[in-house]
Amino acid sequence: QLQLVQSGGGLVQPGGSLRLSCAASGRTNTYVMGWFRQAPGKEREFVAAISWSSITTDYADSVKGRFTISRDNFKDTLYLQMDSLKPEDTAVYYCAARHHARTSANGHDYPYWGQGTQVTVSS
Repeated sequence: QLQLVQSGGGLVQPGGSLRLSCAASGRTNTYVMGWFRQAPGKEREFVAAISWSSITTDYADSVKGRFTISRDNFKDTLYLQMDSLKPEDTAVYYCAARHHARTSANGHDYPYWGQGTQVTVSS
């Protein structure tokens, strides 16, 4: 059973940056990894995903050009670098994993989830 433990997040001013990390308890080099977020009163939404080889990355239109997903398979750790943050990026962010070759923007395709971490963008 794969366990995902998140770190990072916090409070940042608009235009600032944050980096989220997601460390896995086991080997993830055959897993697609992703980030999702859920704002208060809203449904969970896709943020970004990355294939096991890092060759394929997908982003939601709302974060494209501002967020960067990456992974270190030697450390079994996933990252989300968030730049030019906006108040509308405020949400609880979750990392997720699926044992599959293809990325997916559908949260239901991911059986493994991190505990979530709060990101608040406010002046």
